[in-house]
Amino acid sequence: MPPSDRTELLSGTLDLLILRVLSSGPLHGFAIAERIQLVSREVLKVEEGSLYPALYRMAEKGWIKSEWGQSDKGRRAKFYQLTPAGRRQLEAEKELWARLAGAIGAVLRNA
Repeated sequence: MPPSDRTELLSGTLDLLILRVLSSGPLHGFAIAERIQLVSREVLKVEEGSLYPALYRMAEKGWIKSEWGQSDKGRRAKFYQLTPAGRRQLEAEKELWARLAGAIGAVLRNA
C-alpha cells in the first residue's frame, strides 16, 4: 500500500494501540510499530516521532516499564511491557473507545 494510503492515528488512540500490543508480551519500540502496522493490514503506521514520546509518557504514568535486552537481530534494544496499572488503563481505554465508536456510528447512521 502506498504511504499516502496510510491513515494518521486519531489523537488519543496511540496509547490504546500500544497498550493492546504490549498486552501480548514485551516488545521493543520498532516491534511495537511493526506489529500495529501488520495487524492493521498496513493502514496504520506509527512514526518514531510519535511512538517514543508516547512510550516515555506512558512509562512516566506507570502504565509500562522498560528494560534493556537483545533484539532478534542481536542488537541492544529497550523492551517495554505492561504494568498492572497499564492493564487497568488498557481496559479503561477499550471501554472509552467502544463508547466513542458507538457514538460516531450513531451519528453516521442517523444524521
